[in-house]
Amino acid sequence: MTGPGPDSPILIIGTERSGSNLLRLILDAHSRITIPHPPHFMRFLAPLARSYGDLGDARNRARAVGDALGLLRRHIHPWPHQVEAGRIIADPAGPGLFGIVAAIYEQHRAAVGKARWGCKSTFMVDHVADVLGVFPDARFVWLVRDPCDVASSAKRAVFGPSHPYRMAQLWRAQQESAQAALDTWGPGVVHLLRYEDLVSNPEEEVGRLCDFLGEKPEPAMLKHHTSAAARQTAGLAGAWRKAGQPVSADRIGAGRRGLNTRERLWVDKVAGPVKQSLGYPVDPRAGTTRAPGALSVALRSVQLRARIEYRSMREDDNHRARLSRDVYIRWLRLKALVRGGFRPSARGTVPAARRGSA
Repeated sequence: MTGPGPDSPILIIGTERSGSNLLRLILDAHSRITIPHPPHFMRFLAPLARSYGDLGDARNRARAVGDALGLLRRHIHPWPHQVEAGRIIADPAGPGLFGIVAAIYEQHRAAVGKARWGCKSTFMVDHVADVLGVFPDARFVWLVRDPCDVASSAKRAVFGPSHPYRMAQLWRAQQESAQAALDTWGPGVVHLLRYEDLVSNPEEEVGRLCDFLGEKPEPAMLKHHTSAAARQTAGLAGAWRKAGQPVSADRIGAGRRGLNTRERLWVDKVAGPVKQSLGYPVDPRAGTTRAPGALSVALRSVQLRARIEYRSMREDDNHRARLSRDVYIRWLRLKALVRGGFRPSARGTVPAARRGSA
């Protein structure tokens, strides 16, 4: 396995609420790397890809570029620079939808004057092959966190399924996809990083990560919280407040505080084998725990979501932007249905526009 190309992109994959904003800001603080907060282009546009037709055709490509830039304009975490649609239509970075996405990121990279761009949309775990088809030297950081802690965070955040049982289902599916990528392309392409190790031993883990990426560690990476990017992130939403703080291990074990016993057992019932394979303990009672009924999950999800939205409306500066984005996503899906070729998400848990994305 050869090392990464000097300018190859970096993608953080896994599951939201696993510390991806922390890792994004650590890497973004490097003098050669820029990782803007993601509009989740592939997450929202990949199900529409067939409706665009052949993206080798300039008219079809223009339609896809227009939809992608519409997402960017409604992004819950604004980018600092304008992206020129004409340049992408005339010369995308590669074939297919990801070629368009890559061209958008490339314009951002050029605007900020860094050598490499990265993407922290953890949903890219489902598009590893697409990325490697355009950038064979791309590198993926599989960031994983104890699913009970993930579910505890999601229970109170606007991003991700709020019900622990649903969050566990999504966590299991995404870790299985990440494991398949690691098995297929190997540790030279996919680097497994546990959130708990990152926050407990940041200097060591950042050093190992830089070795994987072919970069030299820089002191600024562990002072990420002092950057303008961290301050901007921390000020936009309650779920991101810790972005403006130093690396801390105080959120390890959050599931013991944020979930009740039954909820933790539900998570372990769903995620148990995968959780155990990644070095996390599983409660032996989980196997005999009764799964919640579908109606119970649905009703509890509505209750949790109502609380979350009320709190977000009061506390989050980007609340209206998120609602505008979600309306826009539904509009894109309606247009795709009219054109033909809309393919709903294969995840089958909760529609993306309702469950949100960080």
